[in-house]
Amino acid sequence: MTSRTTTGIANMLLPELIRNAAERTPQALALIDDTQKFTYAELWQQTVQCTQALATLGLMPGERVAVYLEKRLETVVACFGTAHAGGLFVPVNPILRAEQVSHILNDCAVAVLITSAARLASLESVLANCPALHHIVLVDDLSTGPDHHRWSELMTHASGTVLPEPTYSTIPKNADTDAAAIFYTSGSTGKPKGVVISHRNFVIGAQSVAHYLDNRPDDRLLAALPLSFDAGFSQLTTAFHVGACVVLHNYVLPRDLLRALLDERITGLTAVPPLYIQLARCDWPAGCAAALRYFATTGGRMPGETLARLREKAPHAKPFLMYGLTEAFRSTCLPPEEVDRRPDSIGRAIPHAEVLVLRSDGALCDDNEPGELVHRGPLVTLGYWNNPEATAERFKPLPPHLEPTAAERAVYSGDTVRRDAEGFLYFVGRRDDMIKTSGYRVSPTEIEEVLYANELVAECAAFGVPHDTLGEAIHLVVTLVTGATSETASAALLAICRQHLPAYMVPTTITIYPGPLPRNANGKIDRRTLAANLAPARQKI
Repeated sequence: MTSRTTTGIANMLLPELIRNAAERTPQALALIDDTQKFTYAELWQQTVQCTQALATLGLMPGERVAVYLEKRLETVVACFGTAHAGGLFVPVNPILRAEQVSHILNDCAVAVLITSAARLASLESVLANCPALHHIVLVDDLSTGPDHHRWSELMTHASGTVLPEPTYSTIPKNADTDAAAIFYTSGSTGKPKGVVISHRNFVIGAQSVAHYLDNRPDDRLLAALPLSFDAGFSQLTTAFHVGACVVLHNYVLPRDLLRALLDERITGLTAVPPLYIQLARCDWPAGCAAALRYFATTGGRMPGETLARLREKAPHAKPFLMYGLTEAFRSTCLPPEEVDRRPDSIGRAIPHAEVLVLRSDGALCDDNEPGELVHRGPLVTLGYWNNPEATAERFKPLPPHLEPTAAERAVYSGDTVRRDAEGFLYFVGRRDDMIKTSGYRVSPTEIEEVLYANELVAECAAFGVPHDTLGEAIHLVVTLVTGATSETASAALLAICRQHLPAYMVPTTITIYPGPLPRNANGKIDRRTLAANLAPARQKI
């Protein structure tokens, strides 16, 4: 077991990762955004200006600021500046559709939205239904309305007034209990839930990951994952913790990342298995992996064939296979020296985490006995935003025999694992109906709700089926209302999904089912029976 203590870690706030690096090495490169390069001194200055700019908008302690942008300087500055101002930043995946963005804005009552003119235009149909939204800030020079603020003007105005630093009245004082951000993640039912992450979660998580990846000041990390994804944002925090450089990259094709590896002399890459599968099948330019010191995977199991190909293409890079959940940041990592001996393992607990395997009665499982993965320690987040029922279901007190500290809660993952005699963990399966596709967790009910809004659908069920590239592909089974014809229904339903769902949530297969869908003992549609017994005839999309 890994120690749950955090001895030696200061009571730091998230923005201090940048400030401390700026004090140590002010002229070191912190961030590369396309052709723009920013030192730690410059990045900290922009963070402070953003803090003052938000103050001029009247941001109050604890208010939420949504950042709906691609990876760029303003995205980073807005997130850290919000945390420095005492607000909570809410990174929104830039590929989400208007309906999903609207849900996030309303669920946590966002007060300030920072976005671009093009993305703002895509939200035109939903913003009227966001009553808590008081300010919209555009990062480009295009103005779409008299009530919108320009980022450049706010930052220029803020640069003329410097508050006595670090005595901002709105700065949180307790890194362990004060929230810094809300990251939205899909649950097994309903719409995505907001995971509330503390300053301490971020800071300890940065130290933990930087420790086992051996990150160092001369590292150059490629930010390939969305910053709305906890593992994506971790590229920033781990780099800033050690004073390394992050290269922001909004790739279109996988080969674009290979060019970035070469041009930017990338030393560390973290991505999801579906992206690695694509990269492994590409022709790698000569020398593109010359500087690559490690590659890490998260968001699902790395296929053995893909891992072998990557190791051939980047023979000097060490592979780190990681497992985690947003509710507890990272949980486990399989170190490179164990990859050949235990290719199917998800590793052992990372520093500052303890991972337990428990029976349903709370007792510890024996060696190789399947049980639920339970994560305890300072990486456990603060729960779900404004959702005490969901929080109570996932974040629970530990049994007394495990000697929990006062008011300690653990995260019950819902994942079934087993632990071998040497303490290495192996994933067995999920206890819920979540679909893991393209590195995303997808709620089947969120897909089903879109379909139920259509008059063609009587019943429907979405579930995941194994897929070589995606991890799981989304299969949708539909029964039609009386009078609807299956000849035209599949195309119509697919068009609806593409209109209302981001690409990773669009089903790859639709089956028109001839009768009522099977039910379990509670009367609910039984997705697992459907997945197991579905007739082989499927209509491929």
